[in-house]
Amino acid sequence: MRESHQSSAAALPRHAEDLLARGHRLVLVAAHVDQDGPRVVYLFASGPPDTRVELNVRLDPDRPEVPSLAHLSFAAGRFEREMRDLFGIVPRDHPLPRRLVRHFHWPRGWYPMRPDAGPPPAFGEQEGPYPFLEVEGDGVYEIPVGPVHAGLIEPGHFRFSVVGETILKLKARLWFVHKGIEKLFQGRSVAAGLPLAERISGDTAVGHALAYCLAVEEATGTEVPEEAQRARAMLLELERIHNHVADLGMLCNDVGHGILNAHAQRVREQLLRLNRDITGHRLLRGGVVPGGAALRALPDPARLKAIGADIREITGLALGHSTVRDRFTGTATLHTAAAREIGCLGYVARASGIADDARVTHPFTAYGEQFEVPVRDGGDVLARFLVRAEEIDVSLSLIEHFGDGLAAPMALLAPPPAPGAGPRSGVGLVEGWRGTIATRVELAPDATLTRVKPVDPSFFNWPALPVALADTIVPDFPLANKSFNLSYAGNDL
Repeated sequence: MRESHQSSAAALPRHAEDLLARGHRLVLVAAHVDQDGPRVVYLFASGPPDTRVELNVRLDPDRPEVPSLAHLSFAAGRFEREMRDLFGIVPRDHPLPRRLVRHFHWPRGWYPMRPDAGPPPAFGEQEGPYPFLEVEGDGVYEIPVGPVHAGLIEPGHFRFSVVGETILKLKARLWFVHKGIEKLFQGRSVAAGLPLAERISGDTAVGHALAYCLAVEEATGTEVPEEAQRARAMLLELERIHNHVADLGMLCNDVGHGILNAHAQRVREQLLRLNRDITGHRLLRGGVVPGGAALRALPDPARLKAIGADIREITGLALGHSTVRDRFTGTATLHTAAAREIGCLGYVARASGIADDARVTHPFTAYGEQFEVPVRDGGDVLARFLVRAEEIDVSLSLIEHFGDGLAAPMALLAPPPAPGAGPRSGVGLVEGWRGTIATRVELAPDATLTRVKPVDPSFFNWPALPVALADTIVPDFPLANKSFNLSYAGNDL
């Protein structure tokens, strides 16, 4: 159920506070520039039952401002800074008003998401040093890392303040790969928007494609066949498994157990080849399409059973090794209260005792009574390892559940909606492998995309990494970072 309400800017904090007090969470903030001026949409959600509430706030075109909600929601403060950087909409009384997305060489006064932005002006020299908080005292020193890293790691800058080997403070700077995704969606047809959604974060093709399709289908009043919904749910779990098993291996690698990583990557390769058989693409692109799903084949239950046994053996060897378990235990602990205040999602939240999962709160198909969400309360690397391992077992069961009764090859599509059908806006909420993905879509009368706002769970989880790393030693940073495994591309839209 989705409700949409108009709110004045003055009444916004009161309405938001009421929704948060009733157990809703702030899912996204999307700025718009309509013909009659700027508008901001605040989406709140809770469940079960699946409930979404939108607050639409019209702004003065001559002075686009909103009262900041940062005092009510940590995530709101970051959404507001992003909105200011890209749209020029000012959050009044924001406690941290400096730039978030726009690095200091971006030109002043140029807001790329505004219709009158025009082509980007020449980027200039750095406006001065970034205002890092400096930690001072005897023996304190700084370690700058990145933004360029070795291998295939995406760019991000980490500034460590350290005494001895202990991290006192970590500052993570992102948005080095900001790609203008939201702008690229504008004016595309629904079909042309799908490849872009699949590539928001390359390892989450199914999750982002599904959130996009669900939003489009709600906007057009499209009823997707139940068999297609089951196929989509199966693909979502296949994506979860191949990513989780890769993380299990790389976590072992970061504590020196390279042979377990080699075996985990061997299993992942088997899964990627299985993905290719099912959709024609190793990362499952093309399986989720607007109005339905397309499968070339179904996974062989015996093959998946063997893969599951292989993964459980790797996990058992890892947890039975004293060095691995010792390095995982108590490292980079994110306590429940901090995870809740930051608004963490996915396995990061579930490893810290927060059981939120969009498959429970916002299901798009029936998951069955046997579905249980793995939760740990340790909040450390070990807990994040265990949640992944347990989620793999759950996913294998779900794949069997959803695959039962499906036939392949299949290309199940809903009949095209009548012209002008649907509310012209829609929301998709999906439990991707990293956590809940949200996408909000608005359509023009000719059914082209006027606004698409995707939010990857990494946007919520990145601020938790520095919190977990306080009092952790520098050599454990790669291990802690991998235990979060956040997406740069998914964050740096």
